[in-house]
Parts: sequence; C-alpha cells; structure tokens
Amino acid sequence: MLISNAFAQTASAGGAAGGLMSFLPIILMFAVLWFIMIRPQMKRQKESKAMLEALAKNDEVVTAGGILGRVTKVNENYVTLEISEGTEITVQKNAVTTVLPKGSLKSL
Repeated sequence: MLISNAFAQTASAGGAAGGLMSFLPIILMFAVLWFIMIRPQMKRQKESKAMLEALAKNDEVVTAGGILGRVTKVNENYVTLEISEGTEITVQKNAVTTVLPKGSLKSL
C-alpha cells in the first residue's frame, strides 16, 4: 500500500546480517565501558577486601574520616585504634581506607 514492493523485499533479504550489524555499536560500547569503568572498579574492590582481611595488630592505618591510628584489636566487623597514648576508638572495619608503612605515625 504505502510501502513499495521493492523496498519491502530489500528489508527481508539482509535480515540476519543487518540485525547483527545494528547491534554491533551497542556491543562495542559495552566492551569499552567494561574495560574503562567496570573492570578497574572490580580490581579496586578486590584489593580493598584483601587489605581489610590482612589487618593485624600494630598496623598503622587511616580511616575514611581522616583519623590516623595504630590497630590494637581486630574483630570480624570492627577495629580498635589507638589514636594517641591511652586513647582508643572503635571503628567499622570497612572505614579503614589505607594501611600506612610502619613508623609513619612517629614521623607526623
């Protein structure tokens, strides 16, 4: 009726190849997104999890709030930090962002 017969026939002739070619840009965008955003984030999460599992007594750490301290006790979910002589606080384990090299607190 409104579509000519020649146009209708060309659309069905390349159906399988044309359908795949129309999804190619979406597949390429997903691949780029994976390598630029998702994969590095997964790597950082894995490194952070390994760092938290390796926390031990006498490690010097920095929390998410910027508090520096020495680990005195490690539980499954909480860490007790000595932030100054005789002053201890308890923080969630996942609040620890960085483990400092030994002796870093003395140099501050």
